[in-house]
Amino acid sequence: MKSDGVEALYLETHNWGKAAQFFRALGFELDFETDHNSGLLRNGDGAYLFVAEVPEDRPTGMQVVIKVPAEDTFDAGAPVEVVSPFEDTHFGTREMSVRDPDGRTWILQAPSGK
Repeated sequence: MKSDGVEALYLETHNWGKAAQFFRALGFELDFETDHNSGLLRNGDGAYLFVAEVPEDRPTGMQVVIKVPAEDTFDAGAPVEVVSPFEDTHFGTREMSVRDPDGRTWILQAPSGK
């Protein structure tokens, strides 16, 4: 089983409020906001955007999340290097990390199956 393409972009910011305003000005709509300075934004049927605030002393990052239809039918195989196997997330999915030939890590996300 192969992936279903890009599921989401995960962005870190130093200011959740300003980041949310920026993306809303670009046409994204707030799907939900958490009580810890993060939230999910959508723009049509494309990949969603999850933005999370991190402390000022920590650099911000960005991660592409690739959708996998089901954990039990997904077989990465060569040349995909598994960094960490599928694990439960606190938001109801399962995620694993893989590394590409240039050393970048990617997140693969599957439904929890529960």
